[in-house]
Amino acid sequence: MSINHSALKSFIVEVFLCKQFSHEHAEIAANVLLEADLTGIDSHGIARLSGYLRLIDSGRINVKPNFALHVRKKTTGRFDADGGIGLVSAQIAMGHTIEMCHEYGSGWLAIFNSSHYGVGAAHSSLALQHNYIGLSMTNATPLVTPALGKERMLGTNPICISIPGKNGQSFVIDMATSAAANGKLEIAQREGKSIPDGWLISANGETSNNPNDLKEGGFLLPLGSNSDRGYHKGYALGSWVDIFSGVLSGANFGPWVPPFVQFLNPQNEQVGKGIGHFIGCWDMDGFSELNASQNALEIWMNRFKSTIAIDPKNPVMIPGEIEKLTKENRLIYGIPLNDIVIQDIETIATSLQLKSPF
Repeated sequence: MSINHSALKSFIVEVFLCKQFSHEHAEIAANVLLEADLTGIDSHGIARLSGYLRLIDSGRINVKPNFALHVRKKTTGRFDADGGIGLVSAQIAMGHTIEMCHEYGSGWLAIFNSSHYGVGAAHSSLALQHNYIGLSMTNATPLVTPALGKERMLGTNPICISIPGKNGQSFVIDMATSAAANGKLEIAQREGKSIPDGWLISANGETSNNPNDLKEGGFLLPLGSNSDRGYHKGYALGSWVDIFSGVLSGANFGPWVPPFVQFLNPQNEQVGKGIGHFIGCWDMDGFSELNASQNALEIWMNRFKSTIAIDPKNPVMIPGEIEKLTKENRLIYGIPLNDIVIQDIETIATSLQLKSPF
């Protein structure tokens, strides 16, 4: 079944309003979840809504946060999310970095005391409308083992960067630093499918193709999957995200990051406050004249898209292009939803006495 994006957004807004969010925050949170579903990141859209509600109901998300900006230098500082939902705190903080960028050419904030912030590209891409380069990253539920290890120490810790091109043809990276995002395992679980080699090892350290093994004490692997494929690089990238998001901000980091998943409980011991993010932007015009840079980027993208393909039916694409095409399609034909996600939405609607969006 597919659903119109406007109907889905209206439902999400109503859900957050039922949980005492302000209208502004409900709209922002709904937009971030909707962006995930529109761009094909189905693991981070409406499928995540019940998880946020669980955290709200348990008191782990503050629905009425008082955000606080602490600027230490002209272009850098910290942002206290006051326990609020990361879907909103990262958007608000990104707005502050854009204001810094207007005045100084760049702006950077380390966010602490936050929670799961959804799809990272929704935050970095806010910079595009100003012709700024946007960056966002976050630490996350500790499910990933370091290279050579067998202990949950890092999250999937995504890195997201958006570079403004001409006529809406921008370069957008949104990638986990693990071999696969946990959301892909959740999709496999919902669809009853196995997962490829290299995503997961079981509790005893053996390669697993069963996505359910993660709940049974297994471990996600860093990007690269094993030593032969350079998983020390994925471990290093994930560590970088954790240090920028947690160590620099005052949030929790490493194994202390409060989990989003239901099968893990937060540790009693804390080394910081909440989950951490790191966001910011550069003025693209600060390097070379904007039009010259965007013309060069257009040449770069066109040349890479013209790469000789192994299969002419599957041409080479640039990062962000698949998501852009998916969004264009789903805005017209609707957002496809898994049966389990549909049931989840119906359950939420019933529990909150809201009209079903279907």
